[in-house]
Amino acid sequence: MNAISRLPYLTADLPGTGGALRVELGDFRVEELPAYQPTGEGEHVFAWIEKSGVNTIAAARELARAVGVSERDVGSAGLKDRAAVALQYLSFPPPVSPAALLEARVPGVRVLSATPHPHKLRTGHLRGNRFALILRRLAVPADQAAARARAVLERLAAPPGSPNWFGEQRFGAAGDNASAGRALLDGAGDARGRRGPAPRERRLLISAYQADLFNRYLRRRIEDGTYARVLSGDLLSLRRGGLFPTTDPAADQPRLDAGELAVTGPMFGHKMRAPVDDSEAAARERAVLDEEGIAVADFRRLGKLAPGTRRPLSIALEEVAAEPCGEDAILIRLALPSGAYATSVMREVMKAEPAGAASTHEAATAVD
Repeated sequence: MNAISRLPYLTADLPGTGGALRVELGDFRVEELPAYQPTGEGEHVFAWIEKSGVNTIAAARELARAVGVSERDVGSAGLKDRAAVALQYLSFPPPVSPAALLEARVPGVRVLSATPHPHKLRTGHLRGNRFALILRRLAVPADQAAARARAVLERLAAPPGSPNWFGEQRFGAAGDNASAGRALLDGAGDARGRRGPAPRERRLLISAYQADLFNRYLRRRIEDGTYARVLSGDLLSLRRGGLFPTTDPAADQPRLDAGELAVTGPMFGHKMRAPVDDSEAAARERAVLDEEGIAVADFRRLGKLAPGTRRPLSIALEEVAAEPCGEDAILIRLALPSGAYATSVMREVMKAEPAGAASTHEAATAVD
């Protein structure tokens, strides 16, 4: 499998800051940007929480216990790992009241507000995430590191945007989630020696394998100079949603250059929308599968675990800033769309792999 450390840098010509991320818990702060706000009416309750040192699943479980409901009925738009201070919404079912949530006491979790809403919060009901990240133990003085970070971030913010790598969190603390997912695809059980992982873990392991294949496809588009080009057969996505095939790459290229859209890559599965068969994009996707000795049809045996989808190759960075915040530290701010990994941006800034991966189970679920 391709480790995240072998992925190329889009900004290889720009020097990095070096340093370490997540030296202290407060060094990694993330705030969800909700797709909508609770209405103030309805039977469900949206709790705006701040969590620190616990992951989203644990926070939901303990709050559910505190207010007397099943954790299965608690909704979240995205999952955050424990190695972060995070602000996010959780939804709770009736008969939970706003007052009960505000009075709940759970270690590592504060309920900042609680507002009624008509329905449960669903996964993906999220515009993106805003980050405040502190880098310490820099390779150069803080003012120089901040200047280097700004140069990299400004380059990445220009169209077509920053590479949308799946970060280390997806592949687990030991880096073996993708190989375990491949073993499940082959019908060999769990490559870690367990015959029957739970359904939730099976989904996570398969998704890690899909993510690894996506990273390979993206790596090739960068290495051969086609990352910023529209090729025949490419499936394009508008930045605010919508997927369509290019019928005229020359006509769509100015829109990619302007940041209006992104080229998508494969999250392979038996229901994934694919480029037309005789196109360059289709040939490139087949090459990734041929290298693995598999076909799209092989994912069919996994059923609902791997329907497949498309993922943008690039992401738009917003609200980027970098400034010294001590003699040997800089503060970096940025906002990313839902599903993008801040650590993938930070490896470009640092020119090193961000330390502090989450544990195996958290790593596969973390959406940072």
